[in-house]
Amino acid sequence: MLRLALVGALFTAGWLVYRTLPVPTTTYNGQAAEFATLQVILRRDLKSTTTTLDVPVELYPVDIVAVRHEFFTERRAGERFDDFLKQRMRGRTPINARFDVEGKTSMRVPAGSWWIHVTLPGDEELEWRLPVSVGDNNQVIELTPQNAYTRTKTF
Repeated sequence: MLRLALVGALFTAGWLVYRTLPVPTTTYNGQAAEFATLQVILRRDLKSTTTTLDVPVELYPVDIVAVRHEFFTERRAGERFDDFLKQRMRGRTPINARFDVEGKTSMRVPAGSWWIHVTLPGDEELEWRLPVSVGDNNQVIELTPQNAYTRTKTF
């Protein structure tokens, strides 16, 4: 009797916790998701030598660098990185865009947590890896040399 009561109590506690979980705002199969417009603006230094702005802007639902690090530090026999990345993204797909001549881009993004990855080539290569929490409102993200993740000088 005590064993059955313990199993019943555990089941009831689990059910109560499950019922209080928040409802997800996006679906991972792309059916019904709330979208917001995310505008990314690149603010460059006046002394920057990069003339072209044909630079890809990538939004990933996970930190791609952390996933790459995890994959290569804990090798899994017979598993490719692409398969591992798809598993970590849980059905969500990355979003790609390019800057226009003025250094701006705009994209429709499902609500949720995203990571912006941008690399600006030149004499001084700048790289941005920024976490972004997208809600149902439109957002503007500015990429400046001050909020760059890394700055690499080329010779």
